Amino acid sequence: MIIIAAILLGLFIFALTIKNVHTETYDIERFSRAKETIRSPVTIENEQETERKTRETVQAVEDRYNINQEITKERIAYTNEIFDAISKIEEESKKEDSKDDSHKQPLSNQEKVQRLKQILSPEITERVSDNSLSQLVEIPKEERNKGRKLFVESLTKVMNNGVRTENTQSAITSIKQNIKYTELDADLKDVLTKLSEFAVVENSFFDVDKTSTARKEAASSVEPVVIRAGEIIVREEQIITNEIYEKLKLVGVLDKERNLFPGIGLALLILLLCTIVVHEMNWVAKNYRLDRGKIISILLISVIVIALMKIVSMFTTQVNQLFYVMPIATGSLLLKQLIHERTAIVFSGLYAILGSVIFNSQIPGSLNVEAGIYFFLSQLAAVFFLMNVKDRLAILKAGIGMGIVNIMIVVLFIFLSFEKYVLTDIFIQSSFAAASAFLSAVLTMGLLPFFETSLGILSDIKLLQLSSPNHPLLKKLLTEAPGTYHHSIMVANLSETACEAIGANGLLARVGAYYHDLGKTVRPHYFIENQLAIKNPHDVIAPEESAEIIISHPYDGAQMLKQHRLPKEIIDIAKQHHGTSLLTYFYYKAKDAGKQVTEEQFRYPGPKPQTKEAAIISICDSVEAAVRSLKEPTEEKIEEIVASIINNKMTDGQLDECPLTLKELHTIQRITCNTLKGIFHSRIQYPVKEAK
Repeated sequence: MIIIAAILLGLFIFALTIKNVHTETYDIERFSRAKETIRSPVTIENEQETERKTRETVQAVEDRYNINQEITKERIAYTNEIFDAISKIEEESKKEDSKDDSHKQPLSNQEKVQRLKQILSPEITERVSDNSLSQLVEIPKEERNKGRKLFVESLTKVMNNGVRTENTQSAITSIKQNIKYTELDADLKDVLTKLSEFAVVENSFFDVDKTSTARKEAASSVEPVVIRAGEIIVREEQIITNEIYEKLKLVGVLDKERNLFPGIGLALLILLLCTIVVHEMNWVAKNYRLDRGKIISILLISVIVIALMKIVSMFTTQVNQLFYVMPIATGSLLLKQLIHERTAIVFSGLYAILGSVIFNSQIPGSLNVEAGIYFFLSQLAAVFFLMNVKDRLAILKAGIGMGIVNIMIVVLFIFLSFEKYVLTDIFIQSSFAAASAFLSAVLTMGLLPFFETSLGILSDIKLLQLSSPNHPLLKKLLTEAPGTYHHSIMVANLSETACEAIGANGLLARVGAYYHDLGKTVRPHYFIENQLAIKNPHDVIAPEESAEIIISHPYDGAQMLKQHRLPKEIIDIAKQHHGTSLLTYFYYKAKDAGKQVTEEQFRYPGPKPQTKEAAIISICDSVEAAVRSLKEPTEEKIEEIVASIINNKMTDGQLDECPLTLKELHTIQRITCNTLKGIFHSRIQYPVKEAK
């Protein structure tokens, strides 16, 4: 049954989630019009586009050159050398003119040029014409110095910027333009213009290493061109160009074979989840009662929760974030009430994982981690806050706690996103979170009676309703068999304490103890606790008849409970609380009377206790009756009676079919003794005033 339920659940999950991982394919031709808008199902790098972008970036990198400052200094030095040489010759000429030598003629310009050629560097004399030197010599010194300053500044600037072979002429032109638009003498402008053709030479040379390094850095700085999942590749009615077609091919919407793999991945995920489901169900079956009704309830709750997630996901987008309003905690609240807290926590994790798949906007290969975290924490909050259940209002109280936690999670996501949000967005999403908690509580309250009634599952809320003294059967017990009612209350207290000590269901034990002796209301006066100021009717009837009356009460009670449609767990406790034990008193009474009787005639037909709760009620029922019969109960007597009853039940095999361990029996014995000692503690004897 467990395996079948897990398989059915797995098939249901697969059917609902396959669209979330399945990539839809299209039969599209180049240069046709798209019939619908197509989005990328995956996030993938467009390597071809990345390569093209890298190539363009590298090509855009300019060649790197090294400027040789030595050449710059050399050309400036040559320029200064020309002007300095002219100034020196002029000074020498002045000195010679100042001497008293009337026969000597002043140096002509031609002679000055010849002297210049003797002292200037060969590089200058070879490339600067005599005419240019002659022009410079003829220009007044003051004007020449102005021209020198302007020329050296322009030359320095041009050379420092670097002169390459291909831009040598433009560098010369730049200097010429600077000279042209000055207020210098026309002759000086002319000679400086000619001099620029000598002074400007190549000083910037191509650097292979720097260029290569720059291109590598540029290539590494190029961000990969990525097609994001959900990105629109082509819009409806748009022409399918070659570029668009290649993108469609890249993301796999034209390749039908690729669709097989997401399905396999989903199947593996579901297999893992179903394995966890089977393991958890087996744990419940081993440690608690897991009948067909509980298995069906687990299946139905899972179907409801997953179906709700699928419905809400159909209206959810990346903008509206409607998954916040999903009443995800409904499943965990129902499972905690109907099955067990651990089961609720395990399935909370499973639902969160499925939620991250279902709310992935049908983008294969992606998970909505935000939705998964929100669902898991919301369900854990539901399990945590649903405590101390006394009525159905406890679910609404838990909903308040859930709402606070849900709002905290929403605000947490908003702050972690580091995006700008207006107060309106925070208010809307917080409202969704609060609505989720409210809807979860309301749905739980609405669905709980269905599972309790239709599948016969016993919840804590149902048990609390049954424990009300106003229940018709308990009123019947109180009015028709008040001694039995008091006995049942005492057994309930003992049983609940013992069950809670070993981790069993204390509330179930308490309620089961309330109803376990209901059958005594059929003939209440045949049971000693109800015989107040009357003669014991067993004194006047045969032991066999007495045994028949006593033995029938568990089954009469079970029949009455069944007629009033009480849960099966309560009915089973009523049937099993005496097991197949022997009515020792009437058995030996019959034997002492000389009758031929067998033990089978004086044994309850059973069954023996099948659960921990039924076994504990069986022990506490016998213990309470035995201790109550003591005239002066002491701690030693109480301990002796409790130990004796437990040992007798073990020896008689009454506990063979229940899952109690020896360690748990020892705990039950100790807790029961402590409780009885508190009930039957010694009291002060108050003196009675004598009448005078």
